[in-house]
Amino acid sequence: MEQFRRRYLRYLKLERNYTANTIEAYTHDLDYLQNFMRCENLTIHDVKLSHLETFAATIHEFGVSASSQARILSGVRSFFRFLVLDGELKDDPAELLESPAVGEHLPEVLSTEEVDRMERSIDLSKWEGQRNRAIIEVLFSCGLRVSELVSLRFSDISVKDKFLRIVGKGNKERLVPISDAALHEIQLWLLDRNLMKVKPGEDQYVFLNRRGAHLTRTMILIMIKNVAKDAGINKTVSPHTLRHSFATALLKGGANLRAIQEMLGHENIKTTQIYTHIDITTLREEILNHHPRNMKKSEG
Repeated sequence: MEQFRRRYLRYLKLERNYTANTIEAYTHDLDYLQNFMRCENLTIHDVKLSHLETFAATIHEFGVSASSQARILSGVRSFFRFLVLDGELKDDPAELLESPAVGEHLPEVLSTEEVDRMERSIDLSKWEGQRNRAIIEVLFSCGLRVSELVSLRFSDISVKDKFLRIVGKGNKERLVPISDAALHEIQLWLLDRNLMKVKPGEDQYVFLNRRGAHLTRTMILIMIKNVAKDAGINKTVSPHTLRHSFATALLKGGANLRAIQEMLGHENIKTTQIYTHIDITTLREEILNHHPRNMKKSEG
């Protein structure tokens, strides 16, 4: 199994060009499978569909959420497809393996006013205050993934053309417009950053922690949750909330769905459609206020 794992992960890295974060997720999926096979005393060549159905039932019984189950089983199917492609297996035992039904989960959306409240709640007298304000503005103005923000370098920013060069999932590059407001917040942060002692090799990263090293995703998640709490926002807020709010604001403003897809770096337009739903309450108000049938009823 270890030999197959190494070959598979090397395939994901070299041939599929997956990022380190994606490969790490696939590695965790294989950990679940390998533990199950060890308990059942199975080799790769022993595995049948019935075994994998038992495996799926097992992770369900352990209380793994439906969305996580679906992700794990997707990784398992990918692994067995590779073994067939590589000539190790003749038949794919996971071909008919079904995933649990996962309901569509739409994350919270912040209005522009709520984002402004978050930024105003930040104490700029603290050394990290302006940094945090710049981070929130960039996430909301550019719709970046948190992994893309932590890896943002100065060479990725074109101040003249007002674009960011972003390397997203699958190492795919895209250009994302950056607003004057976001550029202004970054420039203010640089006044503080230039006074810091930066660790060797970290000097190109835009956002740093107090030790002079680039931030982690967990640090940003904790920071944003704390800022939202300080601003009195009673929603589940994360870096992804700001990305979703960015897309929703664009859609409400009349932006083309394909353009939003490009800016978010989505490979499939269906993903963009899920991210950019219009709040049902707002939609209802628009219908009541502007639909001709409702207007006539109101006039009557």
